Amino acid sequence: MTGLLLRGTARAAALSLLVVLPLACSNGKAAPPPPPATVAVVDVLRQDVPVRTQWVATLDGYVNARIQPQVTGYLVKQNYVEGSFVKKGEVLFEIDPRPFQAVLDQARGQKAQAEAQLGRAARDVERDTPLAAARAIARSQLDNDIQAKLAAAASVESAKAAVKTAQLNLEFTKVRSLTDGIAGIARGQIGDLVGPATLLTSVSRLDPIKAYVAISEREYLRFVGGFNGGAARPFPNGDTPLELLLEDGTVYPRPGKFVLADRQVDAATGTIRIAAAFSNPGNILRPGQFGRVRATLGVTQGALLVPQRAVTELQGSYQIAVVSKDNKVAIRPVKVGARVGMMWVIEDGLAADEKVVAEGVQKVRDGAPVTPVPFQPPAKG
Repeated sequence: MTGLLLRGTARAAALSLLVVLPLACSNGKAAPPPPPATVAVVDVLRQDVPVRTQWVATLDGYVNARIQPQVTGYLVKQNYVEGSFVKKGEVLFEIDPRPFQAVLDQARGQKAQAEAQLGRAARDVERDTPLAAARAIARSQLDNDIQAKLAAAASVESAKAAVKTAQLNLEFTKVRSLTDGIAGIARGQIGDLVGPATLLTSVSRLDPIKAYVAISEREYLRFVGGFNGGAARPFPNGDTPLELLLEDGTVYPRPGKFVLADRQVDAATGTIRIAAAFSNPGNILRPGQFGRVRATLGVTQGALLVPQRAVTELQGSYQIAVVSKDNKVAIRPVKVGARVGMMWVIEDGLAADEKVVAEGVQKVRDGAPVTPVPFQPPAKG
């Protein structure tokens, strides 16, 4: 009986405590709200921005001459240093000339023989002409003499042509450069049997050098410009300044210009091949190098720029946290344009006198108050 009384007393005390606790809490003060988030803000920058575009480029020689012999024979000499500059007409290789010299000697002998036969035929005509007039010989004899003279004259012309051909073939044993430029590595070795199908080396004229790019049909039409009375602005016209960005990220110090456009658009890719030319003293740039050609298409007056870190991308859309004068945040969708260094052009959604959150975007929400502090760009290093 005493145990039951004790258990009842404990249960009553517990219930009394549960009633007292809420009453005690209701008499206290509520927890204070969290302070506004501290964010780094930056003024929207307004300045003129060049409008640029760029394409992947492949460099190639302005002239690329394939050096191939014009006669068949054994290679006996290489006269140039591989990778060196050579002049147009300079002898690069020599083919054994002896067979060709023999053919020339034979052709000259045949020419001399044909000239001797022509001389004899001419004398026969000279001798028989008065005899035929006096009827001392038959007229047919003179006719035969005249035909023999004509045939001998034709033989002389044929022999002269054979001599000229033999002389050319002998000259062709000296394989010459077809242009000024840098001669490549030799493909043929001394002792090789070479002929017109043999590529011995290539010579490339590198100053200026070409940079080939493929631009879209839309870009091509923009370069051509609007039609005026049925006529478009000629392209290329050299009006568009070009820069060459090399593979290591450096900008080539000499400007370039467009020099030619291909005759057609590639139906498979929708692009047209364009060549730009860059001055290349010293032949520093070489065929086969890759880079990027950058064109300045104009200037956007008074463009609005913000740091790239201030722009948030979400499923293909872009937004910026704008801080109002009363230090409240507005999350605003924007339309972005070109990137300029570490900045981004904002084409729509911002005004020039506004401030945006550059650091701490993840801490804010639309309509929330913030404590703005000036943004300090990270030190370069």
